[in-house]
Amino acid sequence: MPPTQAESVIKNIIREIGQECAAHGEIVSETLAAFMVKAVVLDPRNGFNMDRTLMKSDVQKLIKLCVSRLLDSKNPSLDTIKMQVYFDMNYTSREEFLKEHHRIFESRLGSVTREITDNRACSRDELESLYRKIVSYVLLRSGLGSPTDIKVVREATAALQSVFPQAELGTFLTLSKKDKERQLKELTMIVTGIRLFNRDCGKGGEGIDDLPAILQEAIPATTQHIDSQLQTAQDQAYRYTAILEKVAKNPLMSMELQPFMLKEALYNVRQYEIFLQIILSDIIACAQEVEMMIKQLGAQLEQLKMTIKSKTAVPTSQVFPTFIALSNLWTSFQNETVLISVLSNLTTHLEPFLGAHEHLFPEKVMQNLLEGLTVKTDVCRMKEHMEDRVHLEDVRKQEWLFPETTANFDKLLIQYRGFCAYTFATTDGLLLPGNAAIGILKYKEKYYTFNTRHAAYLFAESPEKYIDLIKEQAQKNAELIQLLELHQQFETLIPYSQANLRQKVTHSVQTDLSHMRRENCSQVYPPKDASTQSMREGSTRVPRPQIYIAGLRGGQSKITYGVKVNLTRAVDET
Repeated sequence: MPPTQAESVIKNIIREIGQECAAHGEIVSETLAAFMVKAVVLDPRNGFNMDRTLMKSDVQKLIKLCVSRLLDSKNPSLDTIKMQVYFDMNYTSREEFLKEHHRIFESRLGSVTREITDNRACSRDELESLYRKIVSYVLLRSGLGSPTDIKVVREATAALQSVFPQAELGTFLTLSKKDKERQLKELTMIVTGIRLFNRDCGKGGEGIDDLPAILQEAIPATTQHIDSQLQTAQDQAYRYTAILEKVAKNPLMSMELQPFMLKEALYNVRQYEIFLQIILSDIIACAQEVEMMIKQLGAQLEQLKMTIKSKTAVPTSQVFPTFIALSNLWTSFQNETVLISVLSNLTTHLEPFLGAHEHLFPEKVMQNLLEGLTVKTDVCRMKEHMEDRVHLEDVRKQEWLFPETTANFDKLLIQYRGFCAYTFATTDGLLLPGNAAIGILKYKEKYYTFNTRHAAYLFAESPEKYIDLIKEQAQKNAELIQLLELHQQFETLIPYSQANLRQKVTHSVQTDLSHMRRENCSQVYPPKDASTQSMREGSTRVPRPQIYIAGLRGGQSKITYGVKVNLTRAVDET
């Protein structure tokens, strides 16, 4: 089948799956439907041959299987797939988040900019109107207060007049459009620097929140919440692992527990744990940035005070560069505020994908299954075999790496996210953490870890055998493709990109960051006793205050944390 025809068939299948699910009251995104198509086709138990064209009966069978799985609300496997799709659609690197945020911000500021750069003011009233628009532009671009707040407007106007009096509008109007845009940005930075300096001196700062202090409270609150969620997920994973270890040694027990989907539940909490760790790592990076910026802020303000002191006039060449540097630094504080809000919101939205656990495994059931078992943490398992290292004289055929002889040992990219390859392959998919201290196997430029020396030796004897077994297991549980990072192994099996999550999914950063837009200001507030609210966008003729509180909340804990972001619409949007 030609690629274009195949693409059309796949699109129709995805659309029909969406319609069938909607008829049963379940709204399914195209991305989720596409991933489910991949999952069903990959599973050899469903009997699809990817080397031949799908017949009409195959298509109907595929749609039926996909819809059935998508409507199975009590399946941890489906929850994991949904979680993966959501995370892929909504997460990207901090650099990409900020790049997209600024792109959205610039596009929203575009109409205000054009009203100034295309202006042909001549009369006194027209020039006064243009000057007021420049003041609004400065406020919108800086994010330091609302252009509808009289006190804020007065302060910004006074600061602007000190560096750009209205009498200079004539010269401004003769500039090219690009030069006007350049001057507007420079004026914004200088005015922002002046207002921040005046605020520090206690002579202004209307509508400017203390972002450094706010972030210093908000970041630990966010970290504390994620740490709590992470601990809960890990405890759950350790309990499932203990039970599944027992099952692996008792085939009869395996048959009895199969309907409980314990293995799928373990994959679910492990995936959740991995996503939380990714988010936590980003938040720690935010914390480090903020700590460094607070020192820079103090140094820059001190430099300005030393330069200005009690002088009535200071050369612009001395102060303007510092005002601009101060403005850029404040923009960085605003960036960190946006990032914390987005990451916190992302954390909150991952929690519902753990919904099946309490239903499938009430505490009473878990206690019965855990009777007589020792629940071990990942750290405990590693300590047990810390001295149980690979002996090179036993495995001369393969290359083994050890911390004391390998540069950047802890930076090596381990296969299967560091889980023991041998255990997973030989126990029907049990996830046990590999222990790098035992030794890392380098095989075909890839790196593998194991939970015991015995497991390492057996895998090293026939790596391809176990790699194939892992691949077969992933075909039966498609969530393992992302959980164990097996994308490369499966890209060639699904010939059309429409059924490939990694190729189909694009990061919907705009969805998240549009909620964080800062035409007026973007603010995070310290923890308060307030419940989380959702934002509803609406159009009104006059800007009205809108506050979005997201993330930074305790979930099941008794303490609630809130991130408050000012979303009051800009004048040009009304």
